[in-house]
Amino acid sequence: MNHRRILLVDDDPSERRLLKSVLAPQGYWIQEASDGQEALDTVAVSPPDLILMDLDMPGVDGFQACARLKSEPRTRLIPVVIVTTLDALPDRIRALELGVDDLLNKPVVPAELRTRVRSLLSLKEYTDELEHAGRVVTGIAHVVERRDAYTGHHGGRVASTAFRVGLEMGLREEDLKAIRLGALLHDLGKIAVPDAILRKPGPLSRDEFSVMKTHPEVGAELCGPLRTFHRVLPIIRNHHEKLDGSGYPDGLQGPAIPLTVRIVSVMDVYDALTTDRPYRDRYSAAGALRLMWAEVEKGWWDADVVGCWARLLEKPAPAIQGEIP
Repeated sequence: MNHRRILLVDDDPSERRLLKSVLAPQGYWIQEASDGQEALDTVAVSPPDLILMDLDMPGVDGFQACARLKSEPRTRLIPVVIVTTLDALPDRIRALELGVDDLLNKPVVPAELRTRVRSLLSLKEYTDELEHAGRVVTGIAHVVERRDAYTGHHGGRVASTAFRVGLEMGLREEDLKAIRLGALLHDLGKIAVPDAILRKPGPLSRDEFSVMKTHPEVGAELCGPLRTFHRVLPIIRNHHEKLDGSGYPDGLQGPAIPLTVRIVSVMDVYDALTTDRPYRDRYSAAGALRLMWAEVEKGWWDADVVGCWARLLEKPAPAIQGEIP
């Protein structure tokens, strides 16, 4: 029995009956809504796996409902198929620009409908698996942090401060999301670093530091199969790069280091400097900034990012909406 849920949205009951007659025998659980607002209310209570929606409806029409669904992080990955009699090219282009996943003409061809639905539900299942894998990786990152007695919650702090910097610098939503998740996971590769090195109560030897330096590559390899992480991987792999090319693991220089990476790098260093270590006391905020400005002069960090953080330190930290992924 197929338990995937499909929401049918059309103000014409006969159209919903037709779609249901084609899909219900396939074992899908069918929900119905008579307009866009009812569809949004239904999705808010119980998100379906796929939505078949008409465009021309009274009240909240299909365009408005799709715009809402595709703009919300919780619902944007739900496949939406437009089933419509509207043949005008501008209407169809408008629907595609809103992010709909497919378009079907009325009256539907049953075989085509079944095939399109089956294909999109398979893709949705794959996407769900990737999202679940991402949550598992995030859980592993929290475990890694707990192994290090000296930097507990480091990733969360870097994620919070890096997000503030990115927001202040006007980054796009997708880059802000990558910064949050990348900062949270940037030390994931330390799962492969032995406890004797990770928890050593003092500076590392050259050989120990060589082992520690493998963690960006290990973290990137762990997350590499997750296609939804394509914006996050550079942060995980390259957060120890420096603008002058003296960083690791790839020796990237200047513009080759994305801004998202430069932001996380600066906030990673700032948090490390302002955290107590067994071999030194924490720096004050002012002391950390003095040291980092000196390192800007060496060509290590992005002056715009350091300057942005210096300005933000003079402001109260805002309440950030939403949880870190």
